[in-house]
Amino acid sequence: MTQTSEAPAAVQQPQKPGRRRVHRAWFVAAVTFVTIIGAAAFRSVPGLLIDPLHDEFGWSRGTIGAAVSVNLALYGLTAPFAAALMDRFGIRRVVAVALTVIALGSGLTVWMTAAWQLMLCWGLLVGLGSGSMALAFAATVTNRWFTERRGLVSGVLTAASASGQLIFLPLLSWIVDRYEWRPAAVTVALAALAVVPFVWLLLHDHPADVGQKPYGAAEFVPKPAPVRGAARRAVSVLLSAARTGPFWLLAGTFAICGASTNGLIQTHFVPAAHDHGMPITAAASLLAVIGVFDVAGTIASGWFTDRFDARRLLAVYYSLRGVSLMFLPLLLVTPSVQPPMIFFIVFYGLDWVATVPPTLALCREQYGEDSAIVFGWVLASHQVGAALVAFLGGVARDTFGSYDVVWYASGALCAVAALMALVIRRRSGAVAAVA
Repeated sequence: MTQTSEAPAAVQQPQKPGRRRVHRAWFVAAVTFVTIIGAAAFRSVPGLLIDPLHDEFGWSRGTIGAAVSVNLALYGLTAPFAAALMDRFGIRRVVAVALTVIALGSGLTVWMTAAWQLMLCWGLLVGLGSGSMALAFAATVTNRWFTERRGLVSGVLTAASASGQLIFLPLLSWIVDRYEWRPAAVTVALAALAVVPFVWLLLHDHPADVGQKPYGAAEFVPKPAPVRGAARRAVSVLLSAARTGPFWLLAGTFAICGASTNGLIQTHFVPAAHDHGMPITAAASLLAVIGVFDVAGTIASGWFTDRFDARRLLAVYYSLRGVSLMFLPLLLVTPSVQPPMIFFIVFYGLDWVATVPPTLALCREQYGEDSAIVFGWVLASHQVGAALVAFLGGVARDTFGSYDVVWYASGALCAVAALMALVIRRRSGAVAAVA
């Protein structure tokens, strides 16, 4: 009698006990990783374009930096709306359209003759497309497909962007050096288009689509109904989060993170090194080395985030980054690559986006189911900070003839970010991290 009543419950089990297979979540994570790598080509180009565009069109570095800043700002401001659109239309559709827009914007730049066209193509179109491929994409995949190993997975997916930089930056710098900048822009467009079939055929929106539980989940999770009013939801989540102190602290620290990475090093390191006589290919190769060690640093940070207090991790990361920036002007005095410069590159690479897994973990701790959208807004602040320094860095170079003041100011800001991270309060009822 008892066995008969329990039989229907056994039918509900999605998999038989004892049969161990690789969970589909890992395949989805792998496709996401490859997608972000393929889309990362556009992340490698801005620092390589400043000198060629200045030489060909006579545009000031401030003007070119302004176009880069529009790109970076839209990259961040689009992210929270993209996360909400993924809830409405699905990950696959949003990402496929975003890659197509990136290809369109990058491809059109080969015909530009005026600075406003650079603003339109690279600033607006590539900015909107890349914003939909931002870290909110990785956060959405992680939240839907994983309940365990989220720190590790977010670290791996964050590192995918650096891996793409590693793959494309030396290639694009060689193309710019040998064939000028237009073939490099076409390469970016083709790389974005090449990823679209993988996304459309292999990237599933939710575990329920393939009849599985999220990785580590105890129970099957039904696929939620599409959420209408994506823009309204993104704004309402922002207004709700903005009433809390942790949001502003997370946004502030991440703004400084963007200022000291995408806005500063990624945009201005190559022209700054070129100012001191270093060949553009050598400077670009150093950025690629940052990409190598960024992969290791970000994955390690995800592993640490699963085990240690995210606040303390952020404080350590920002402190070390600030110290390293203070020494950079002393390392850029010679055109050759010396061992201290290699040490800086390795050190900065390990710390580059190591801040992402603990920041995402704090968003998840503080804001629960809305964490992907909240993280999208925090990422927006990251890109606003990056945009300001991309623009101001170019202005500083035009005004003072060097980037020294920008390095020192960014180092000081990193010290402020470390202090801000330490004062983020723990949400009541959150599980204490391992000390």
